[in-house]
Amino acid sequence: MKKIILSLFLIATVIFLSFKTPGAVGKMFPDISCENYEGKMVNIPTDTKGKYTLIAMAFSTAAEDDLKTWINPVYNKFIGKLDASQADVFDVSYDYDINLYFIPMFTGANQLASKSSKEKIKEKTDKELYPYLLFYDGGKTYKEELDFQKRDIPYFFVLDKTGKVAYTTSGKYDDKKMEKILDIIEEN
Repeated sequence: MKKIILSLFLIATVIFLSFKTPGAVGKMFPDISCENYEGKMVNIPTDTKGKYTLIAMAFSTAAEDDLKTWINPVYNKFIGKLDASQADVFDVSYDYDINLYFIPMFTGANQLASKSSKEKIKEKTDKELYPYLLFYDGGKTYKEELDFQKRDIPYFFVLDKTGKVAYTTSGKYDDKKMEKILDIIEEN
């Protein structure tokens, strides 16, 4: 009988932990000042309030491959516009009015190479994506505030219209992650 009770307790604990909300969800996104290619500062979440915001953050070059898997799906969903001849007659179109930013994070030792890295990124990036690229160059890592564990994968944050984190995910793109992002954004 004790074994059955202990087993049920362990199963309940595992189920509870699997539904645990990630640490950053429900909290205000921390104040981060980033720079765009024109040298203009963008302060998140202050400058993003009033719209949902999708932020992709990469803390190392090792996160680049996973981050690249998101670029086309995110571009096609939120930036690229299909003309009428390309639209599927049965596809329900949804016009997303969100802020979208990809942010390479230059912290610690990475700050030393930030200038040359920014130039390399600029050379490799399609000019259409320039408005969506911001650079963070500072000493703060935001590890505790954003509750990330690994530096070698990208992290994604959906902020609500007030700047609170509504959803987080990380790693390579997959349709389920995008569906969850869309569910959050379409709730408004």
